[in-house]
Amino acid sequence: MAIVIANMVGTGVFTTLGLQLAVVQNAWSILFLWLGGAVISLLGAFSYAEVGTHMPKSGGEYHFLSKTIHPMVGYLSGWVSMTVGFAAPIALAAMAMGAYLEGIASLSANLIALLAILLISLMHSFSLKRSSRFQDILTIVKILLLLFLVVAGFWHREPAGRLDWSNQWRQDIFLPAYAVALIFVTYAYSGWNAAAYIVGEIKKPGRNLPIALIGGTILVSVLYVLLQLALLRLAPASLMAGRVEVGQIAARFMFGEQAGRWVSMLISFLLVSSISAMIWVGPRITRAMSVDYDLWRFLKKDNAQGIPVRAIWFQSGISVLLILTGSFEEVLLYSGFVLQLFTAVTVGSIFVLRRRKKPANAYRSPGFPFVQILYIGISCWIIVFMIADKPYASLIGVANLGIGLLTYRLSGRRHRLSPKEEAQNASHALEGVGEG
Repeated sequence: MAIVIANMVGTGVFTTLGLQLAVVQNAWSILFLWLGGAVISLLGAFSYAEVGTHMPKSGGEYHFLSKTIHPMVGYLSGWVSMTVGFAAPIALAAMAMGAYLEGIASLSANLIALLAILLISLMHSFSLKRSSRFQDILTIVKILLLLFLVVAGFWHREPAGRLDWSNQWRQDIFLPAYAVALIFVTYAYSGWNAAAYIVGEIKKPGRNLPIALIGGTILVSVLYVLLQLALLRLAPASLMAGRVEVGQIAARFMFGEQAGRWVSMLISFLLVSSISAMIWVGPRITRAMSVDYDLWRFLKKDNAQGIPVRAIWFQSGISVLLILTGSFEEVLLYSGFVLQLFTAVTVGSIFVLRRRKKPANAYRSPGFPFVQILYIGISCWIIVFMIADKPYASLIGVANLGIGLLTYRLSGRRHRLSPKEEAQNASHALEGVGEG
């Protein structure tokens, strides 16, 4: 459960409210967005709990889809993890860090973002012992910061933002842009499936994986909804609309310039944990693909400490490219589009699993098949409106899949692994757990 919480509480909760307020400013509309994100995540958690306990081997969608649908689909999910699933959140966290620190440091936001990625990548190129402890401490402090902002928001009797609780939400929820705003929210909730990536290391997965996924998702969902209401009470929606650094704006409005600076520095410091976690975990999936497919074998080499240095810098190079070629919103939408697609496909894989013999102690999702149909339906609704409202970002997502398919064809057949390679691949896939 701690793993799920650490993965979920990341960049999105500190940044995406401003992007939502650029589309809608009704309090009910914003509340329904975050409640909707909670429901979507919970539906997904039910489904991933069943998939994970039926196939208790670590690797996430890369393993699940290769075994249930087709190796090509599994490869594409791995390709998405390699190019978007981790590289994009790294870029987004670094860009958010730059936005928060730009007004304090005498450096541009992009330069701060690039330096953060390069320095943290360098740190992870040697040893991970200290960084794991560092990660735990930052996660605890991050939760405390969220609780502080929630208490501060509700401590003031009169909302500073003068919340609009009118019936405007009835019109807002039918706007195509509202579905796009839900992409922002689903990004903030990403990480609810984190425990499924390490199911092979969980004792009694039939019992503990559902508790981790469902329990962690519920706890974070409650905290997220309260935090958004608190931020809306702390500062006027018009000031935060279209801005990434909403925590800083809310703190400055209510507590003054100096307090806003301290909150910005603290959030920036905590965003380091998001960047660090993704730089830590992502290359392990990339390395798993390098063992499975000949095309990526050049990323297989480790240093003397067993760290996949080539994979780390390959992923960091993609993150740097995303920062240099796109805005925060573009990267978020592009990555959200393809990630939503593959989580929906993974949820749909339950229909294949149900035809197979049920393993002992495997979890069964409540509400089958309605839970899965609802999740897939909502995902399709988001994707369709995303294509209609943001065709450029959607086209980039489709192009990414096209390139992935081309690399699959070029990679040749999936080669057989020796027992030594199989064990080495498994250990690297499980070496770290991060946050999204």
